[in-house]
Amino acid sequence: MDLSVIIPCYNEEESISELHKRVLSSCENADIKTFEIIFINDGSTDNTLKILQELHKLDPHIVIIDLSRNHGQQLALSAGLHHATGDYIFLLDADLQDPPELLQPMLDKARTGVDVVYGKRKERKGETWLKLATSKLFYKTLSFLSDTDIPENVGDFRLITKRVKDHVVSMPEQHRYVRGMISWVGFTQEEFLYERDARFAGETKWSFGKLLHFSVDAISSFSIRPLRISLLFAFIGCIIAAGLAMYAIYGYYFKNPISGWASLATIITFFSSLQLICIGVIGEYVGRAYMQGKNRPLFIIRDIYETNSKN
Repeated sequence: MDLSVIIPCYNEEESISELHKRVLSSCENADIKTFEIIFINDGSTDNTLKILQELHKLDPHIVIIDLSRNHGQQLALSAGLHHATGDYIFLLDADLQDPPELLQPMLDKARTGVDVVYGKRKERKGETWLKLATSKLFYKTLSFLSDTDIPENVGDFRLITKRVKDHVVSMPEQHRYVRGMISWVGFTQEEFLYERDARFAGETKWSFGKLLHFSVDAISSFSIRPLRISLLFAFIGCIIAAGLAMYAIYGYYFKNPISGWASLATIITFFSSLQLICIGVIGEYVGRAYMQGKNRPLFIIRDIYETNSKN
């Protein structure tokens, strides 16, 4: 197989037909002979699966991986990577913000010896200033905290080689940040600048809670620096506490005894908050170690629809 296209889908009934049309056209016009288009139905509650099944009857290139429930985009991507057989793997979102027509130029770049061609957004259409600001803050924070160099303003839209895919699939962690894992693998990686379009239809499925959870996964998966920062907070807190103790002793012997519950309450609140922050960060890592120790499967597949199957 020359190419595998991986597309996770969650409640994308409004765009799935147009998505298939454009992806199929891009693959047929690309300089490849054989390809598969892998749609991962990530527990959709609308007609996404039904539409995919109808398209599957018409197009033998389509493979449908129907997950047992909504596992989240990163695990849906992982399911697609596990099933992909192509020499090149093209990762694409279902909202058509990342143009599938860029397959050929990205493929041309990969064939020069590049293992990962990742799309870097030079313009993001249809996104609010708040979304752009929070996205920039996320990447700046991730860059500061992460021990791995993860490119800024880059999503999962990319073309990778089979050997990169094999290494990513072999990683056993439960909390997965696929673009970070691909960056961690190494090999030759180069950016591909493009203009990101607005959503073709519907609304984003990323709520604030999901984005926050995604950010925590991204940071904690690739660095223990937050733990080191907690230690730094504790060290700074000790210095401040020592200074306040010396000031209290000085005031007791050389000035009037220190009075005022407000200052005391402020100090107690400050150190209590600092301790809770540190405990929370440590708890996050301990919790992830606990979940990893369970060694549960990353995802559960309800069914697979492909041309050579009985389904």
